[in-house]
Amino acid sequence: MPTGLTDHPAAAAATAPGPAIWSRNFRRYFTARSAGLLSWAMLPVAVSAGLLSAGHGLDTAGYAMAFLVAPFAGLVLFGGVLADRFTARRMMIVADLTNLTAHVLLAALFWHGVDRLWQLYALLAVAGTANALFQPGAASTVPLIARDVQGANGVLRTSEAITGLGGPALAGVLVGFGSTGWVMALSALAYATSAACLFALRLGAVPAPPAGHSFRHDLAVGWHEFRSRSWLWGVILIWMVYAVLAWGPQLSLAAGVVVPAHGPTAFGLVNCALGAGTVAGGLLAIRYKPRRPLAAGAVAMFAYPLYPLAILLHAPVWLLAAAQVLVGTGIGVWGVMWSTAVQTQVPGEVLNRVHAYEVAGSVGLYPIGSALAGPAAHAFGTSHVLAAGTLVALLTPAALLLARPVRTLPRIPDRPAAHPNDPSPHPG
Repeated sequence: MPTGLTDHPAAAAATAPGPAIWSRNFRRYFTARSAGLLSWAMLPVAVSAGLLSAGHGLDTAGYAMAFLVAPFAGLVLFGGVLADRFTARRMMIVADLTNLTAHVLLAALFWHGVDRLWQLYALLAVAGTANALFQPGAASTVPLIARDVQGANGVLRTSEAITGLGGPALAGVLVGFGSTGWVMALSALAYATSAACLFALRLGAVPAPPAGHSFRHDLAVGWHEFRSRSWLWGVILIWMVYAVLAWGPQLSLAAGVVVPAHGPTAFGLVNCALGAGTVAGGLLAIRYKPRRPLAAGAVAMFAYPLYPLAILLHAPVWLLAAAQVLVGTGIGVWGVMWSTAVQTQVPGEVLNRVHAYEVAGSVGLYPIGSALAGPAAHAFGTSHVLAAGTLVALLTPAALLLARPVRTLPRIPDRPAAHPNDPSPHPG
């Protein structure tokens, strides 16, 4: 470990006076992250709507999404190693500039007309690769720019939920009134903004691995650090089961029940309620700081089965929406607690790699669960598959609480301010 660097990234930021959350660095990072999340949220809707309106089929739209998501899932581990080697900030700037270039070319492609699908697929693969390079650093940067890491994660989770709600709607409006090319142009502008804000960050000393090791060695060290923490791999193992049997199948199964019964507009409103709940969960987690964060997050996740249970009980739309608000709140609280635990418990010089393993494990099996939803529903019936998912969703937080390393993991206290009487106008 480099001389003078501390074990935990929560102690790695400079101790200069400033607010616990809304420092100048955090405001820049918040702008960068929000811009990138808005672009990422717009992209699937814009591409799918643009292809379908141009006369292409659903299979083409599906292939396009595969070319976007597959590079992210396959390369995020390498992104973690590169972020630890060259610093997360540099890799995120490279990723934003790559995305900027890809989206400018996508805008030109859609304005001209998508005549050669391989060009579209190639550019989407570039965008997915860029996000694989960006994602590991998104976690390790937070402890370097905010003393209150959990509060900062709550703010970022709230922004993620808002952009997740607004991005698809904005993309739909722009595609409807203009063209997909304008969505890509707006996304390119957002990535340019993100790169400029990240370039302006002033982080001071950043933890880094010792020089001279091979790429394979750095990847192996990341794996060792990941598996040496039983609370970390324990959560990921539980989450893998949850992703395949509950999380992955739910969206398509819910659509298969709710849309025929209540219509697509009602289904859209119900999913908006999920986003609203996630905003509420993020806001709650800014101030709620339990001594055992993962235990508190697991308790919040007991809300998740409410939505599939409401579907099984043929609840009216208002009750489905209310269930989704509670589900979103639980997801928001869990997400902030989990992100904060990883960012404050893992040494800074390996955090990017450990986060990459965490993302690959927690998200990697989601597509499998989604892909199996249709065949499982045909084989066993939609209600039976939903019921099984509801049971798994109920057992997931129970398993988290039964795992002692997860249940007892303590909270790392916030870093104290160097000067308690800081006159900053932006209190954390």
